[in-house]
Amino acid sequence: MHVQLIVLDDERAAAQAAGELLAETARTGGHIALSGGKTPEHAYRTAARLQRDWSGAEVWWGDERCVPPDDHRSNYLLAKRALLDHLEGQPREVHRIRGELEPQDAAADYDAALKGVRLALNLLGIGPDGHTASLFPCAPGLGEEERLAIAAEPGLDPKVDRVTMTPPMLRNADLVLFLVAGEDKAEAAARAFAGPESRATPAGLIRSAGGQTIAILDRAAASLLER
Repeated sequence: MHVQLIVLDDERAAAQAAGELLAETARTGGHIALSGGKTPEHAYRTAARLQRDWSGAEVWWGDERCVPPDDHRSNYLLAKRALLDHLEGQPREVHRIRGELEPQDAAADYDAALKGVRLALNLLGIGPDGHTASLFPCAPGLGEEERLAIAAEPGLDPKVDRVTMTPPMLRNADLVLFLVAGEDKAEAAARAFAGPESRATPAGLIRSAGGQTIAILDRAAASLLER
């Protein structure tokens, strides 16, 4: 499955490019899935600056930690502070994963809400272990084909339960956009974008179904790909 690779000089440039695509999608309208982690924060600030009105969009999350929305570990809180709080026109709907509930209950609610949804853009990252969203290497959820969201155990810190979109939902996007930065991601990026498909590298299993997959990397994260 083809992935378009875009390699930029540093993390800030990569995040800027991702933010531009987010802003463009928000301007057009549709369903947008956001990611957690440190790298997207500048992308969110860029997107808010370039497109202040998100009223034509609906916002989702690829995964969430099972914590309250005001917890510093919350993916929702990161996006709220970096993106939502800076918009003049709020999204038509914000579909927060209710991490304060029991994981199975939160997953069931999210699964029901996602029925019939096709994402315009799905922003994803990659962990040093090759995980994406909260699908960790060799996790049982990688084989899920029916449900769109499930509860998941943590593979890395923070060691809290998660709720994550499943592979069928993560692929169900016009644009699957990976944003990857840092030397510690280089090996995982090489496996995800140049290696054979393997459940040991979940990010390598997620490609747009019927759309486009783009990976924006900084030079450090792409260092093993460029060789």
